[in-house]
Amino acid sequence: MGRVIASLVENRQDCEITAGIDLRSMGTEAFPVFSSLSEVDREADVLIDFSNPSLLSSLLQYAREKKLPVVLCTTGYTPEQVQAVKDAAKEIPVFYSRNMSLGINLLIELAKKATAVLGRDFDIEIVEEHHNQKLDAPSGTALMIADAISETREGPSRYMYDRHSQRQKRSSDEIGIHSIRGGTIVGEHEVIFAGQHEVIRLSHSAQSKEVFAAGAVNAALYLPGRPAGLYDMSALV
Repeated sequence: MGRVIASLVENRQDCEITAGIDLRSMGTEAFPVFSSLSEVDREADVLIDFSNPSLLSSLLQYAREKKLPVVLCTTGYTPEQVQAVKDAAKEIPVFYSRNMSLGINLLIELAKKATAVLGRDFDIEIVEEHHNQKLDAPSGTALMIADAISETREGPSRYMYDRHSQRQKRSSDEIGIHSIRGGTIVGEHEVIFAGQHEVIRLSHSAQSKEVFAAGAVNAALYLPGRPAGLYDMSALV
């Protein structure tokens, strides 16, 4: 994603990359690449993170010390890490989304609308597909969709990740979430509303990682100058 963002920014006039942080440099970047945050000696207006959940603590500490707005695009955070993000947002502007695609966030709004209209008469299943190198499952986006549906639905909801050991009928409070991993699939998400004698499907297909890079860059341009707080894609939709 760092390379995709760098390529995207090369063709924009409203921003530039001052430095990158990566364990390995390609040697062809138009900006310096440091192996750790502690080595960075450049000034910046905002920090974009597409890395690994294990780096969150040091990243938030650095951003707090520098009073630097940060755009968090990494998925797979634990509940404790999500709380750490919220705590940091009390001191600095934090833009956090488990999916930076404008299309996905529109899909979520449509899913919420469908949930409100269809109510409990329709069973809801979420299917997500990603490349075989993705570490977390289900995807952060699938959980983001499920959370939005759950908050819209009347009554409690229960996430069902695996039915192979279940010998019982599907309960009405379930939201099924299913993961597929294979090849180089960039990202596919489908929300299925299954009712009596009719099925409604909402789907989104990411055909290039550039859609996520564009969302991250737009978020980075949005954030500087904002007061401390937690921001998400609803600010851009």
